[in-house]
Amino acid sequence: MAQPPRHRVTYAFDAYCGWCYGFGPTVREFAEANADRLELRVLGGGLFTGPSAKPVSAYPYIPAADARIAELTGAVFGEGYAAALAEGGSVLDSAAAATALVALAQQAPDRALELAGALQRAWYLDGRSLSDPETVRSVALAAGLDGAAAVAAYTGPDSRRTALEGFREVRRLGVDAFPTLLLHTPDGGVRRLGGPTTSARALSRALDEHDN
Repeated sequence: MAQPPRHRVTYAFDAYCGWCYGFGPTVREFAEANADRLELRVLGGGLFTGPSAKPVSAYPYIPAADARIAELTGAVFGEGYAAALAEGGSVLDSAAAATALVALAQQAPDRALELAGALQRAWYLDGRSLSDPETVRSVALAAGLDGAAAVAAYTGPDSRRTALEGFREVRRLGVDAFPTLLLHTPDGGVRRLGGPTTSARALSRALDEHDN
């Protein structure tokens, strides 16, 4: 009989967070390398919500931040994304993006981290709005999921409700920056593992310290 995972980890990210995009390959490598001892939960973080959900042109610092992210993480930003930045009208709405992840993950709960990365690539490579149901459909189809079911889940109220509950959980955990990887400790607390430029190997070593 397989042993249950020894560690619970929460990954708080935002699909419109460039540092989360840069960190994505690392956290996926870390999760794969430790799959036998790790239970990983993915929560949207709510970076751009309420009055902060504005067109990307309202955030002129983004191109310089992207250049820094690319320098430190090796992240590649696509031509479609560059065109979306230049046009400036795409609204950064983290609630919509988190709802999209919830809708997709309903069909494949164990692939939430993979699907989070697919949503980020839709924006940061192709410049596709994560508020557009057609983006949700295309991400679902590319992942081998039912596109129509994903869109239905995205446009229904339950996925949005779950996404907003995730925002509240992130705040309850004390997360105030993204990406954040939290290890749940036996006493009910949490400890942060690494940061956006930490390597997968270093994250695994940090997890090793809690094996005994």
